[in-house]
Amino acid sequence: MTPQEQLDGFIDKFAPDIAATIRRAVAMVSARLPGATILVYDNYNALAIAFGANDKMRSIVCSVAGYPRWVSLFLSNGPKLPDPQGLLEGEGSTVRHVKLIGDRIDDPAVAALIDAAAASVEQPIDPAGEGRLVIKSVSAKQRARRP
Repeated sequence: MTPQEQLDGFIDKFAPDIAATIRRAVAMVSARLPGATILVYDNYNALAIAFGANDKMRSIVCSVAGYPRWVSLFLSNGPKLPDPQGLLEGEGSTVRHVKLIGDRIDDPAVAALIDAAAASVEQPIDPAGEGRLVIKSVSAKQRARRP
């Protein structure tokens, strides 16, 4: 099974509306970050799809996380990012998130946050990079993916 087939199977575990949001979010981030290495973590609590310059955690710009009831976009260096619309949530010291509800995926403010996060990391993504997809981990035990 290819990594893309595995990722599709992970996403298919979610309710159709959440799965569709995950797919739209991944497509949107992929378009904003060409050449990114995409790392997939099918964890206990969530499906996390991270985008970075390579397969190291420190290179991650952002990640799409699917939960049973919503999808969030997590952004590296979140506390330092300009957020004039007040979209960022959380109290983390390095990461903040935006819940991708309604038509927020298409909001220019979300695109600006991704661009700011990409500019804030030490190792930028090479737009001419190979853009590979890597399944990093699959938890044997997982919470239900549907409410």
